[in-house]
Amino acid sequence: MPRKTHHVVPNAEGGWDVKGGGSKRAIKHHERKTDAINQARGISINQKSELVIHNKDRKISNADSHGNDPYPPKDKR
Repeated sequence: MPRKTHHVVPNAEGGWDVKGGGSKRAIKHHERKTDAINQARGISINQKSELVIHNKDRKISNADSHGNDPYPPKDKR
C-alpha cells in the first residue's frame, strides 16, 4: 500500500505551497517556507502521513514520518 505524503514545494510564481502527494493543486500557499512547513507538519501529524520538504531546486531537503512507520527503529519496538 502506498504511503500517504504531504509536500512543501516552491511555487513557480514565488512563495511555497503545501500539497498532498500526487496532487497538482496546492492545499495552501505561503510566502515564507517556515509558515508552509508549520502548516504542513500539522496536517501531516493529523493525517498520520509523511512530510517531505523540498528546496528551491525541488530536491528533497528533509522528510519526517508522522504515521505508521513500516520499519520502526529497534529501540522503539
